[in-house]
Amino acid sequence: MTPTVTGIGALRAAMTGSVILPEDEGYHDARRVWNGEIDRRPAVIARCESPGDVIAAIRLARQQDLELSVRGGGHNVWGSSVGDGGMMVHLGGMNQVSVDPAARRVRVGGGALLADMDKATQAHGLATTAGTVSHTGVGGLTLGGGFGWLAHRHGLAIDNLVSAEVVTADGQLLRASHQETPELFWALRGGGGNFGVVTEFEFQLHEVGPMVDFGMFFFGLDHAGDALRLGREVAAAASRDVTVVISALSAPPAQFVPEQYHFQPGYAVLVAGFGQDGEHARIAAHIRESLPPLFEFLSPMPYLGLQQFTDGANAWGLRCYEKGLYLDELSDEAIAVITERVVGKSAPLSYAMIIPMDGAYQDVGDDDTAWGGSRAGYMVFLVALATTPELQDADRDWARSCWQALQPHARGIGCYVNGIAQFEQNRVLASYGPAKYGRLARIKARYDPENVFHRNANITPAPASG
Repeated sequence: MTPTVTGIGALRAAMTGSVILPEDEGYHDARRVWNGEIDRRPAVIARCESPGDVIAAIRLARQQDLELSVRGGGHNVWGSSVGDGGMMVHLGGMNQVSVDPAARRVRVGGGALLADMDKATQAHGLATTAGTVSHTGVGGLTLGGGFGWLAHRHGLAIDNLVSAEVVTADGQLLRASHQETPELFWALRGGGGNFGVVTEFEFQLHEVGPMVDFGMFFFGLDHAGDALRLGREVAAAASRDVTVVISALSAPPAQFVPEQYHFQPGYAVLVAGFGQDGEHARIAAHIRESLPPLFEFLSPMPYLGLQQFTDGANAWGLRCYEKGLYLDELSDEAIAVITERVVGKSAPLSYAMIIPMDGAYQDVGDDDTAWGGSRAGYMVFLVALATTPELQDADRDWARSCWQALQPHARGIGCYVNGIAQFEQNRVLASYGPAKYGRLARIKARYDPENVFHRNANITPAPASG
């Protein structure tokens, strides 16, 4: 039962944006999030348009003892941005993007999507690391770390973050940077939404595009081990101007895929080239000579097209569950587990993705940000993505069993915190490690001692000393 919330009139008077209740038009659209498996009903939605709106919404939530959730792009797998019977701070109206091409900086509202930022920055031939699905929110992606096609060349999103504007639990509006509230700035770069509502991000930009080179080389299950070893080899040899991603997936029913291979399970080596020296073409030739693919797609494309390449396969309304882990190396033993387990997936959209972490990932020290993991080895994502509950149930079991089978080869139970579908406290602690988690807990105690912002990969505030 949705609780009755008082003070709505005062909140509406205090906000520039709108206040939406369950009986209001637009409520169901506002509460909806990307993962179609999530169906939760907040008592009130504050659709904010300014930091002042956010402050007013947080104040009411605390006065009424309403659980607070914060929605940027709504893309979190767990659906952390929407809860039952609480207050949703909806940042969708704060999606402004302002580019300073001379300084190579961009300021981005807390509710902007990657597509909003990419479109504005590419108008000047600039970009920053920004995920792989363009309808993801900038905020959630960045606060957890933020890998993307440009990470091998320019580092994680947090490595390019220059400053952030934050509303804290007590209603303060702070600016965090290396110069201002530096401990808070450190925590925001990887510590998730634990420390406040970020209403604006400022990023460093780089020259990118407008055209990039892209290649997808697809191999059948009968060459599974060879394909993974080839992907490992290509990634290790690539310069920073080339990003390599390895994936186990079913071939999409896309125009560039020969019809006889539509939905066929297999493996893909994806190669994105950002340089001008022909390295991408040389890699493509090496792949063909080493292991001829069933089919390939090799073409220049706009950088914006690359950013949108997987949008359809990750469409809104799909049911999603995922498990993540780190591998120190993509060993032959780990490859054997992957090739044995991948055949167990049922849904055509489910996939495993392997991200090599070298190049610019390692330009920033492990302790220089709150990133939940070391900056070496491989990130692995096991994603159950389905259109029906039945397929989702089957592939949830597949993702879990594959994750469990890989544990002997993994770096413990920790993972990239944006890849946690269930926020078990032991996995959150393992992801950050005791020292980093302890530092985050002390910062949490300073800025959110009552753990108001807890619908996330939660950092429990450190107990008061003395």
